[in-house]
Amino acid sequence: MTGMSKAEWHAAAQALQIDGRAVINGARTDALSGETRTTFNPATGQPIVEVASCGTADADRAIQIARETFESGVWSGMAPADRKMVLVRWAELIEKHAQEIALLETIDVGKPISDTVNVDVPSAVRTIRWSGEAIDKIYEQISPTGHDALALVTRLPLGVVAAIVPWNFPLSTTAWKLAPALATGNSVILKPASNTPLSALRIADLAFEAGLPKGALHVLPGPGGSLGQHLGMHMDIDGMTFTGSTPVGQQLMTCSGQSNLKRTFLELGGKGPNIVFPDANLEAAASAAALAVFFNSGQVCTAGTRLIVHESIHDQFLESVIAAAANWAPGDPLDPDTTMGPMIDRSQCDSVADYVGIGKTEGAELVYGGSTTLEETGGAFHEPTIFSGVHNRMQIAQEEIFGPVLSVIPFKDADDAVQIANDSIYGLAGAVWSRDFSTAHKVAAAVRVGTMGINNYFGGDITVPFGGFKLSGNGRDKSIHAFDDYTELKTTWIEFD
Repeated sequence: MTGMSKAEWHAAAQALQIDGRAVINGARTDALSGETRTTFNPATGQPIVEVASCGTADADRAIQIARETFESGVWSGMAPADRKMVLVRWAELIEKHAQEIALLETIDVGKPISDTVNVDVPSAVRTIRWSGEAIDKIYEQISPTGHDALALVTRLPLGVVAAIVPWNFPLSTTAWKLAPALATGNSVILKPASNTPLSALRIADLAFEAGLPKGALHVLPGPGGSLGQHLGMHMDIDGMTFTGSTPVGQQLMTCSGQSNLKRTFLELGGKGPNIVFPDANLEAAASAAALAVFFNSGQVCTAGTRLIVHESIHDQFLESVIAAAANWAPGDPLDPDTTMGPMIDRSQCDSVADYVGIGKTEGAELVYGGSTTLEETGGAFHEPTIFSGVHNRMQIAQEEIFGPVLSVIPFKDADDAVQIANDSIYGLAGAVWSRDFSTAHKVAAAVRVGTMGINNYFGGDITVPFGGFKLSGNGRDKSIHAFDDYTELKTTWIEFD
């Protein structure tokens, strides 16, 4: 619960003092060009603040400072236990400013305040605190050698890392990138999505307050195309991490190959299969099926947008999911009772509407929703939408819609369910529902995704890795495994006289 009323949240939002300037060398600063970009509240269509629109000159300046900071050792050479304390203090400061940061995330992204208060901010705090606590508990190795040699395997920071984060979960993904990258001693250039930079800018202020050296983190709002490509091609960036669309991820991987082969880790799109067997807890599965596709207005790479249901229960289960969808009516994100806010902008809303039209043209049956709504607010709202009569080769079952659109697909048996689930260019997340542990485990093992739930969707926490197979990307966020993305292994072979 948020503990405040709708009116109180609106009043608090009006009282926010928002700084849209970039963060370079520990200070808020305008872009060198003086250019700005207006950010808009997706729930109202009204402007929020002018944000610095950084360009290549800003990036070059930040990268130079980041490199000098890294080479100085002021952060990279600090003892892991001391870096830990900075990150722990940073997490505590974010927790202290939780209401402000939750509000920034809600007005910038359109996420319901109940989610930003209870999910997004606590997740960021947990990620940063956990990563800080973990870094002084990772041991390096002595390899087995003969008595005339000693072989050390040490883990070193990459150097300067560029992190590009998306607009759908800007706070959470920023924490996923910054926490392990900074914990391992790197200097970081963070490029938030140009339309949702506010929470990233604010938590950067708190990082310096916690004791992070000024040159170890820079936050550059700016256009994804030109600025992102410049970071991808830059010869003085040693590693890059990106969460976003598959086409952009492919471009960044190409940039790596065309420049200095910078280590590039990508978390990209998805078309999550959510498989339901007849012996499942059908009430729980139906509720979770709605959550899996309508949470965050469907703007989730792991969304369970393909509901694969055994043919013997298809019709009755569909009725249950339709009933559960009624709990996801779009509304004012500053109302604590709202479960689903707007799309990020009108363009995304129009894209979802186009896919609804494609589904109808393909012959799928629209059984729930299907329209934009609440136009009088000025916001970009779209109804929860469900199609039945879908087969897996339809465009709506193959392409990532990134909106609240569910395709319901029947299956005959476990082998058929696995075949449908794997018939996708993506492999990010999914789930299987069955009380038969043998069936559930075999299906979960056979589906080619990075995260698979058994009798749950969106399961997992900071202790487990997150990432995908196939065109869903490479590398991993979260857990100790994320530290691998931001470090190099070095062998030192010592021979004795």
